[in-house]
Amino acid sequence: MELKFCQSCGMPLTEELLGTNVDGSKNEEYCIYCYKDGAFTGNFTMEDMVEFCSQFVDEYNKNTGQSLSREGYKSVLRQFYPHLKRWQTQK
Repeated sequence: MELKFCQSCGMPLTEELLGTNVDGSKNEEYCIYCYKDGAFTGNFTMEDMVEFCSQFVDEYNKNTGQSLSREGYKSVLRQFYPHLKRWQTQK
């Protein structure tokens, strides 16, 4: 099975974490934290999202076996996010 990532925050997507469309159906591209009822849950820039998600560096390190600092994780996110659909227009 192919691992999919939220096209806004980069979180791995599982069935339970899928966001919702206007009609209540599951959205296959975004997580419940970023997308609900057919709209983004926050008015973030890509840099805002980097700052917000960097607080989860400990979870990232636990899941990947790395030991990045918060600043190191921000660097990883800044390289990853431009490849996600939500940020394609904000390069």
